[in-house]
Amino acid sequence: MVEQIPNINLAWLVPAFPLLGFLVTGLANRKLKHNQAGIIASAMVLLSFLVSVVLFFILRASGQNEATVTLFNWISISGMNIPFALLIDHLSLTMMLIVTGVGALIHIYSIGYMHDDERVNSFFAQMNLFTFSMLLLVMGANYLVLFIGWEGVGLCSYLLIGFWFKNPEYNYAARKAFVMNRIGDLGFILGIILLFFTFKTVTFSEIFVQASGFQVGAPVITLITILLLVGAVGKSAQIPLFTWLPDAMAGPTPVSALIHAATMVTAGIYMIARSSILYNLAPLTLNIIIVIGLATAIIAALIGLKQNDIKKVLAYSTVSQLGYMFLALGLGAYSAGVFHVTTHSFFKALLFLGAGSVIHAMGGEQDIRKMGGLRKKMPLTYFTFLAATLAISGIPPFSGFFSKDLILSKAFEHSIILYILALGGALITCFYMFRLLYLVFFGEQRLAGAHPHEAPKVMTIPLIILSVLSVFGGFLNIPSLFNGDSEFITFLQTAVVSKASEELSHSTEIGLILGSLLLLGLVIFLAYRTFVSKSIIPAKDGEPMPFFSKLIANRFYIDEMYTTVFEKPFGYLSDFFYNKVENSLLDPVVDEIGFTTSRVGTLLRKLQQGNMSFYLFAMVAGILLFIIFILIV
Repeated sequence: MVEQIPNINLAWLVPAFPLLGFLVTGLANRKLKHNQAGIIASAMVLLSFLVSVVLFFILRASGQNEATVTLFNWISISGMNIPFALLIDHLSLTMMLIVTGVGALIHIYSIGYMHDDERVNSFFAQMNLFTFSMLLLVMGANYLVLFIGWEGVGLCSYLLIGFWFKNPEYNYAARKAFVMNRIGDLGFILGIILLFFTFKTVTFSEIFVQASGFQVGAPVITLITILLLVGAVGKSAQIPLFTWLPDAMAGPTPVSALIHAATMVTAGIYMIARSSILYNLAPLTLNIIIVIGLATAIIAALIGLKQNDIKKVLAYSTVSQLGYMFLALGLGAYSAGVFHVTTHSFFKALLFLGAGSVIHAMGGEQDIRKMGGLRKKMPLTYFTFLAATLAISGIPPFSGFFSKDLILSKAFEHSIILYILALGGALITCFYMFRLLYLVFFGEQRLAGAHPHEAPKVMTIPLIILSVLSVFGGFLNIPSLFNGDSEFITFLQTAVVSKASEELSHSTEIGLILGSLLLLGLVIFLAYRTFVSKSIIPAKDGEPMPFFSKLIANRFYIDEMYTTVFEKPFGYLSDFFYNKVENSLLDPVVDEIGFTTSRVGTLLRKLQQGNMSFYLFAMVAGILLFIIFILIV
């Protein structure tokens, strides 16, 4: 183990604690009693968070920007040396604090939410493994260690999405997530292979030093970044590989919070930000990222307008917010993208956990058309959910305002059209989030026989902490417009190389902010008038609706298109090979080979009867045949 900074080798404890939690809760699955697995799993993630905080202060006190902790020499073949090493710098520390901090709150919340589940011990074992994999992903010092964590979160997402495996639909959703991530992972693997052939290494620092010698737009760099982008598109649920994420709502609500807020979907954002030096050399790839991000943000926001499942609304909001993060990456504002990852982890975890409290109180009901009036029954959940709604809508001074405004300003610097489209997506986000808030918490209770109640403290305390972070998290990066010095962006500059851009004047920024706030206010008023004053309830399933409303309610029929274009043809092809090739051709051929071998063996066995006279005759005959063959030849 190499130690560059005193005590920096504590870094291995950060992923080790969740791994230990997985082993303990997994191996002692049947022996652990009520709530013990939850307490152990939560404690392990909390310990990882504390170590991450310690590492933050150790690195800060050292005066250095990064440190590498080599655990052991992993691969050494024909001059190829790949150590199993951890990289501790400002970007990895940011992600470590998010994963462990928000992850610990989700684990604690899960103790109450999964209280009565018969497989609760397995649940916490898988949650710890999920956290370990994500930590390995963000702490790896090279692309191969990152890839181990990358595949680990893919496996854990499959297990957790299909946790309630007795439901066939949930199993289908888990398989869908797994398969669509494998599509992206293929591109990622090819990108890593090409990186090695180009640079003869997969270590970040060595690659980035060599990359500085390439020209902007170099074909090999462009190809590498596009292949890596394919992996990011799959993992971070961007068009065209985004349809798995809404279906991932099949898992328990804490799983949804963990996937959407603290782990998995942010992996692609992190990987591109980590590879910022390569992407700065590939303007074509950055333009592709802009298109993908903006299209995803707007299309997912439109779909969110007509969703009636409380978790599906939040799922499409995640897809849309990830689109904004991709937009920031495409603009070369990698730090802005990571900043939005940070604030998003606060308010999106809060939204999902708040939704979980609502579902818990409503006896498992998730249809927002059957809710209403919960503001009086669940005041704490309401106020925390309101804080998260204001944050995601970009209302000052909530956290989402600072990060989303930063992305919008970068879009304005690039193109006024890009800014208008991005702002349009933000306004749609505001409308469907307040639609959700009003339908769930305002009006009269619409589900007969329901007796909603506030969740227990083990669930509400994480809500309170996340609400505080959702309100004040944006102050991590106060811009110069508000007499700040953008500390968060400055903090990331040593690890993430953002492209230089012209700063907007304060008067322009103020104009953009006031204009967007005026439009947001109008949208909130429109949502209030529609769903509170007029008490309009969304149409029931099967009721007629206008063409465009029906189109977005059915998610633009993207899933149906994929089923028609890919799933059914592959199904037919599979059936053909099974019935016509395997059953009709291969099976008979294999069976005949077996029967023939058996018959030949039966015949040969008759020659082995223990008769010495026959053996002597056979030997003499063989010698004569051999002599004849020699003479003839």
